[in-house]
Amino acid sequence: MSWWGKLIGGAFGFLLGGPLGAVLGAALGHNFDRGLGQLLGEGGVGGAHSHERIQLAFFTATFSVMGHLAKADGRVSEDEIAMARQVMAQMQLSPDQKKAAIELFNQGKRPEFPLDDVLEQFRSECRRRQTLIQMFLEIQIFTALADGVLQASEHRVLLHICDRLNFPRALFEQLVSMVRAQHAHGGAGARGPVGGPSLKDAYDVLGVSESASDDEVKKAYRRLMNQHHPDKLVAKGLPEEMMELAKRKTQEIQAAYERVKEARKQ
Repeated sequence: MSWWGKLIGGAFGFLLGGPLGAVLGAALGHNFDRGLGQLLGEGGVGGAHSHERIQLAFFTATFSVMGHLAKADGRVSEDEIAMARQVMAQMQLSPDQKKAAIELFNQGKRPEFPLDDVLEQFRSECRRRQTLIQMFLEIQIFTALADGVLQASEHRVLLHICDRLNFPRALFEQLVSMVRAQHAHGGAGARGPVGGPSLKDAYDVLGVSESASDDEVKKAYRRLMNQHHPDKLVAKGLPEEMMELAKRKTQEIQAAYERVKEARKQ
């Protein structure tokens, strides 16, 4: 049974206590309150880090932090709402899952949303799964760039998120460049022009400069493909519903690599 099936079916043993559990309980309403309040302690029953538990933490953190980030500049734009719905659509969520994601998004918009506590628990649940944290950040950056502009307030919140997750700022800025490039040609649900990447965008997607050697380009491509491999991400705890997002990322990386190889006549 999937993590969602266990959640709805009342199999609480793998679930979350703490800030993430509280946010999820508030999002799902009274049907879940008793399960959280009476069956779960801090960190969940037995403290077990099951696969389903990590998937639930990723789902809960993704949509609640997405809502918080969308409100960072004082208002939630139509573009940001559309981007959140695009992510939900790409995940092919069931009606109940979509409702939960929307409620988590709304929880994140609240002034009292405990961002730091949520991020601390999310980091703990992921443990050393750096690729999961990177995928989480990429989704948040796409949300911030939904209107085509990364506002200063959004950038500050994203940097704060990186610091709380112990994610290097230099690598974060590289992710921003990569996501900008993907957004520019309509990647991962962005509403930019359709078509292959420009040469500059292709280099940004791969995270290398135009002066990089062929070997450096190839190594960057292989590293990114390994980081975004859907099966590997799901094995680390990415919810199965997000596999389509990972597949699209690998397609964009492949398109960028092909564009660079074409320009270099390889």
